[in-house]
Amino acid sequence: MSTNEAVAEDKLLIETIFDDQKSETAPFIDPNDPPWGVAQAVLVWFISVAVLLFMQLIAGLPYVIYKAVVTKSTAGLALDPNLIFCSILGVIPAHIVTFLVVWVVVTNRGRRPFWPTLGWSWPKNFGPWKAAGLAVLLLVVGVVVTQFVGGKETQLEQIIGSSLKTRFATAFLAVVTAPLVEELTFRGVLYPALQRALGMIWAVVLVSALFAGVHLLQYFNNFGVVAVITMLSVSLTLVRAKTGRLLPSFMMHLVFNGIQAAILIVQPFVGRFAEQKPATGFIISTLSKLFT
Repeated sequence: MSTNEAVAEDKLLIETIFDDQKSETAPFIDPNDPPWGVAQAVLVWFISVAVLLFMQLIAGLPYVIYKAVVTKSTAGLALDPNLIFCSILGVIPAHIVTFLVVWVVVTNRGRRPFWPTLGWSWPKNFGPWKAAGLAVLLLVVGVVVTQFVGGKETQLEQIIGSSLKTRFATAFLAVVTAPLVEELTFRGVLYPALQRALGMIWAVVLVSALFAGVHLLQYFNNFGVVAVITMLSVSLTLVRAKTGRLLPSFMMHLVFNGIQAAILIVQPFVGRFAEQKPATGFIISTLSKLFT
């Protein structure tokens, strides 16, 4: 054996030993057996809700002070388009804070990998197209249910209709931050902890109920929309439970919200066309009611 061949063989042996040691010491990450408990998971959920309410109030406070001090009038503030817009902008820092809280719990302040611990990957038999297709199917069923059941104008519809800038800001949040932060909180942190402690069925029931409950204030006067949001919540949680992964649920949530966000953006500009094409106006109006 030549000197070069001997060196190459020794190098290969060293690399093999190193790889074996690395595989033995690298911890196996099971998304269904998280390194946090129920108490931590519930605390993350509570913080996400509290921060959302707090940030929206704080975001609108400067405008309230301006109205009270400069204009000497606070009449009609509840319906003031500028105040509503400010409160919607407050959702952005709330989502950022929630993401950081999730990161701290999941990684134990950087000691564990973030995405693998959450199960941010695709299972073998449930890829992006299946997730997107299921989201579209849920949206179609939602249109049918909403029209069949009927209901009054929701609070979210009133918020969206307050101004064009609020409509665009809501559409932005629904695509860019809401699907990610909500999936990380509910089905990334909360579900696996509950599933390990209570079993799959109770975990699905509780997480679905909490997710629907957070959105209830926006839709409480429209039973049809409440039913659709509950259906979406159960579907997202079941997919997380059956696949053992979080990424499919996120994709479904993103597509579900993304279609409605697109509808919200184009809705103000299709008024004349909708008058000429009643079917188009019907579809756009119905989809906008399902916004989550």
